[in-house]
Amino acid sequence: MSEQVGILTISDTCSQGIREDTATPLIRRILEDAGWIVSETALVPDDVQQIRMRLIQMADQSKLRLVLTTGGTGFGPRDVTPEVTRSVIEREAPGLPEAMRASTATRNPLSWLSRGVAGLRGRTLIVNLPGSPRAVEECLRVLLPLVPHALEMVDGRSHR
Repeated sequence: MSEQVGILTISDTCSQGIREDTATPLIRRILEDAGWIVSETALVPDDVQQIRMRLIQMADQSKLRLVLTTGGTGFGPRDVTPEVTRSVIEREAPGLPEAMRASTATRNPLSWLSRGVAGLRGRTLIVNLPGSPRAVEECLRVLLPLVPHALEMVDGRSHR
């Protein structure tokens, strides 16, 4: 899959340099190993306006086919990623986060607490991943086999 992908990491502590961002390099490696082209990455705090601006820019200006967010999907007072994502997408794709939660919950029941969402903004699929590197890796194992067909359907091709 040689589609253009963006990674948006959402973390107060990483954006302030308090904690190292380990999720972005992990996502990049997994995507590139699978043949995707990571053409854009960004790191923002858990701030509604900054998250919103980046999601819109990645979808509308950069025209990325897939944008993966990581972080901000929990129950913390500043975890707003799902709400911001819902505010920018035009059509929700609830099956993707449901599949990720169902699969990962077999190993870690706390997966059910992830509030991540997914949906389309134009031809861009936006998917919220958790912030934990282990959870990211497990979720990508579920998600990546589904995305090529999803993007074909977005383009009006293939309803195999």
